[in-house]
Amino acid sequence: MTFFAPFTIPFIVGVFFLFAVVAIKWTLWIVHLPRVDRHLIRHNFFTRDTLIAVWEVVRESLLHVRIFRVNPLLGFMHMSLAFGWCLLIVVGWIEITAYLGWGWVPLQGHVFFKYFMPVNGIAGDIHLFEHLMDALLLMVLTGVALAWFKRLRSKAMGMRRTTKHVLFDRVALSALWFIFPLRLVAESITAAVHGGGGFLTGSIGTWLATLVPSDILHLAYEPAWWLYSSALGIFFVAMPFSRYMHILTEIPLIFLRRWKLHPTAERKSYDRFEVEACSRCGICIDPCQLQEDLGINDTQSVYFLRDRRYNMLSLKVANNCLMCGRCEQQCPVGINLATLRLNSRAKRRNIPHEGRFNYLRGIDRSSGTGRVGYFAGCMTSLTPAVQRSMEEIFSAAGEDVWYADKDGGVCCGRPLMLSGETDAARKMVAYNTDLFRRHEITTLVTSCPICLRVFRESYRLDGIEVLHHTEYIDRLIASGRISVRAGEHAYTYHDPCELGRGCGIYDEPRRIITAVGRLLEPKHSRRDALCCGASLANTVIDDEQQKRIAKRMTDELVATHCDTIVTACPLCNKAISRAQGLPAQDVAEIVVKNIVK
Repeated sequence: MTFFAPFTIPFIVGVFFLFAVVAIKWTLWIVHLPRVDRHLIRHNFFTRDTLIAVWEVVRESLLHVRIFRVNPLLGFMHMSLAFGWCLLIVVGWIEITAYLGWGWVPLQGHVFFKYFMPVNGIAGDIHLFEHLMDALLLMVLTGVALAWFKRLRSKAMGMRRTTKHVLFDRVALSALWFIFPLRLVAESITAAVHGGGGFLTGSIGTWLATLVPSDILHLAYEPAWWLYSSALGIFFVAMPFSRYMHILTEIPLIFLRRWKLHPTAERKSYDRFEVEACSRCGICIDPCQLQEDLGINDTQSVYFLRDRRYNMLSLKVANNCLMCGRCEQQCPVGINLATLRLNSRAKRRNIPHEGRFNYLRGIDRSSGTGRVGYFAGCMTSLTPAVQRSMEEIFSAAGEDVWYADKDGGVCCGRPLMLSGETDAARKMVAYNTDLFRRHEITTLVTSCPICLRVFRESYRLDGIEVLHHTEYIDRLIASGRISVRAGEHAYTYHDPCELGRGCGIYDEPRRIITAVGRLLEPKHSRRDALCCGASLANTVIDDEQQKRIAKRMTDELVATHCDTIVTACPLCNKAISRAQGLPAQDVAEIVVKNIVK
């Protein structure tokens, strides 16, 4: 049988080009993985994690469950394109087997089977497959129509803004948008000329045969297949250099995550896979408060990843981010956006650190004894009421406490990490770790979510339990070590970014508040909570811009008609107070006011 025609050349060239480029990219990315990561791949390859990864590929790369959760209409659009195209390939292969048995058919024979059927005299239509393939084609065309509509009317699709694309994105996007309409045209003309087809292509073919003269249909027959093949070829050539590389990159990324690889601010790991796994869907744009509150539209994660991928990332784009985690929570691919920001900043810092932190040597201003250590943190030191409240709580619980920085001390190191000064941060981490070990604490309590996150993520504190003070106070109340009065005072609670999205602590502060009064939730809370704008991560926006972000956030808190605004972060506390001109209170402060002595 013949399964070659000149019009298949663009498709064949495109496929071979795509496979060659992807193979080269994947090989280079894997070769450049740290040795420890390659060991993890070998160790975890033949494990249950691989099977879990296979199911995750189906769930996320084909069905797009995460996108469905964020936006059902967008989820259906992506699913109909990805899963529909996959089913067209799978069912098409089964169809060819039903017609021809298990004999070998070249790839272009599968893709253009409807063309080669009359060429090879394949007769006896199996109507089930004709109708099923038409149904799948209609499914994909529905996704294409939604994609066109999203580009024209994004708000109707639940998105305030869509992504601005580079040249290869536009080329690949245009080709993709026309692949399946051109397939519909080619198969419908084939049905008009040779008969056959399902409920869609067959009906259109019958309509064309009655409307268009036979000689014109024969004249358009080959060009229609040329256009379909050319659209496929153009898409495959542009794909490795466009946003659509995510189709082939998200799959290995899922496996690498399941095999326990983990990037950090200091070590890149599978960064390249993450950068090119971004589909630039634009879902991360709307949650960004820089865009909504300040009108900054060129530094969101989608543009940061785009610029990093094409080696045109500027410090302005890398640094102009609150790193609040709102976009990361929405990312359907689950990219470690904050980590990528951090190691991008580190690569672009050429500031010599040697000697800048010599003052750390020999400094130990800690006081007290005890297996419980308290690390207030720099920001908490600026809100002394929180420190005093914690001292009263420790006293009420009869806790013997070692105070790491009561009389002054050093930073946890995270502000330096956020600014990209990883070498200096590493020295602080080493110093603090040694300090904690020397004083033999078994529990470390901190009132600063920033400190909490860095202690948990960047320190090696095996044998030392690290708690935020809300977790610690919640335990004290639950165990009866302290008692509090319940009242009718109305509180609203602001979830700090680092405590909530960063560390997953949402329930403990709420249990404490409901133990002493009534809790009123603002419009945005928990994972969707707004950032206060005072993030140490952003070195670009000015003081007035920070206040504008804080004002919008605090307006929502005030709208609950609460008696008191409560937070659990000293930085958020300051931001709320500045924006509203009225003091916010820390969870520890309201507990002290209601302790039964």
